Amino acid sequence: MKVAPTSGTPCGRGGLYGRPDPRRSPTKWVRRGGGGATERVSVPVYGDAKDVQFAPTRKKVEALSGKIVKVSGPLVVATGLKDANMADVVRVGEQRLIGEILNMNGDAASIQVYEETSGLGPGAEVVTTGAPMSVELGPGMIEGIYDGIQRPLEKIVEKVGANITRGVEVPALDREKKWDFTAVVTPGTKVEGGDVIGTVPETPVVLHKIMVPPNMSGTITDIRSGSFTVEETVATLRTDKGEDVPLTMVQKWPVRIGRPYKHKYPPKRPLCSGQRVIDTLFPIAKGGTAAVPGPFGSGKTVVQHQLAKWADVDIVVYIGCGERGNEMTDVLREFPELKDPRTGESLMKRTVLIANTSDMPVAAREASIYTGITIAEYFRDMGYDVAVLADSTSRWAEALREMSGRLEEMPGEEGYPAYLASRIAQFYERAGCVTCLGSDKRQGSVTAIGAVSPPGGDTSEPVSQATMRIVKVFWALDSSLAYARHFPAINWLTSYSLYTDSLREFYDKEFGATYMANRTKAMSILQEEAELQEIVRLVGQDALSPADRMTMETARMIREDFLQQNAFITEDAYSSYGKQYRLLDLVLQYDAKCRAALGKGAELNGLFSIGAREAIGRAKMAPQEEYEKVYDGILDEMQSEIDEVVRGGEEQ
Repeated sequence: MKVAPTSGTPCGRGGLYGRPDPRRSPTKWVRRGGGGATERVSVPVYGDAKDVQFAPTRKKVEALSGKIVKVSGPLVVATGLKDANMADVVRVGEQRLIGEILNMNGDAASIQVYEETSGLGPGAEVVTTGAPMSVELGPGMIEGIYDGIQRPLEKIVEKVGANITRGVEVPALDREKKWDFTAVVTPGTKVEGGDVIGTVPETPVVLHKIMVPPNMSGTITDIRSGSFTVEETVATLRTDKGEDVPLTMVQKWPVRIGRPYKHKYPPKRPLCSGQRVIDTLFPIAKGGTAAVPGPFGSGKTVVQHQLAKWADVDIVVYIGCGERGNEMTDVLREFPELKDPRTGESLMKRTVLIANTSDMPVAAREASIYTGITIAEYFRDMGYDVAVLADSTSRWAEALREMSGRLEEMPGEEGYPAYLASRIAQFYERAGCVTCLGSDKRQGSVTAIGAVSPPGGDTSEPVSQATMRIVKVFWALDSSLAYARHFPAINWLTSYSLYTDSLREFYDKEFGATYMANRTKAMSILQEEAELQEIVRLVGQDALSPADRMTMETARMIREDFLQQNAFITEDAYSSYGKQYRLLDLVLQYDAKCRAALGKGAELNGLFSIGAREAIGRAKMAPQEEYEKVYDGILDEMQSEIDEVVRGGEEQ
């Protein structure tokens, strides 16, 4: 039985990977009831739950199998699969390796295998599961560490040891553990897709909300609180057709299709990262997109780690995509020990880790990005603010390039596939602030931040350029700053944020108009310093006018005393908005008062040597609870010392 391609699943390499048609929804076959019947279900991509339709029941589709005719690294070609669907998950060979159908040519299927294919040969059997690549969504994901296709690495180690064998099958969610389910609706309640029917305290900081699947609606006929596994029935839903559907605490969702929502709206709230160069100069909004490009050793991973540690979000999904294993090890060691400044609990209590390191099969990298963003969308649907940190999208693009080469597709720039830009856009477009499905109109957000690793730091290469076209924040890391031990090594001259205007209302409301004025002033001083550097290189700093020397000194203070942060010192690792505002204001107050004193005849060197100048340099180390008192003291001291320098100049 041949299933014709549907909207959003065009023939060829695209399939579910290609951009879906916004007017129609892709379809999939799902098994219903105990009779083995299958139904064609419309899955909404961007629309709301009204798009969901159920087609007439069709006869059972028997298990489909074929034979391998070609093996080329992670690419396997099998024949005899004419009734298989694009994007289906298949099991390959005796070891039942996990793979995904990329394209169909007659009865020949090109399959991307997510595990090592050594030992496979022509004649081995390939069996399709009849379902697309999906993730399991339910209690137990927080504090978990998964590989690129959502296999729990800790459970795999328990089962087969540290040397992970191929074809190992372990469910993503623990089937034995019981969770305390508390019902929040009563029998007889009418519900729609996305409505919360109960809660589970997954961790001390995350209340897991059990929701009605997006494509269902009806009346709850039975629901009870108690202790259940994720597979046990917690409620029964009677659909509008009169069918009773058992509801469990676990859902499945295809990773390459965005989860539906009611409405997407422009981001208006900033995401506080605790990093001064980000929050003050180049802010990102909750639901926004950002890229962190930089050469080797410039601190991309450290910036990602800092954002994962301190970002003002409810859930963090960290994707280690093709990076070194020791980086994920650092996360696993540090996060349980670090305390969230907002909750006081371990950071791991709100974190999901996806680890697909450089020594793992390259094909699984391609899936890891989609696995992470789908998990993030699930928590977004509960009404949480979620941050997705992908480190790095360049390694993901390299996996695309390898598979494209093995498929013998026409290469684009630098060997990357022609569809590279659309795939990157697909990932970042799943970020945003949305009104979730459900009758309570809760709102959630997904913020996507991807590291980019351009060879030699050359951002003119295809991955960087495709990323810059879609993201609205660009934190350009500079190797020269990193070598000078200036961290975060974000270059203030080449970075930018397009959210500044949309966030202005928030800043004006919280801090008054001074906040944005100070930001503009600081950026202007840093620009002037860059222009004056050319003159200094030619004739030296002593040749500059007092006003220009003041500009150079203030710029140095902004760079060293404000922008530079030490991640190893507790007081400096995280800086709240209030502390950032007051610290920058201190530096600019010093600049303004010194310029006023110069107009009264004060000596420049005398102004540079006052005690308050040194105190400003140490001000960022002030504890969060005491910074206001400390800064007020510095301001008073600064005023009296500058007045004294002015009096000394008048006496002369």
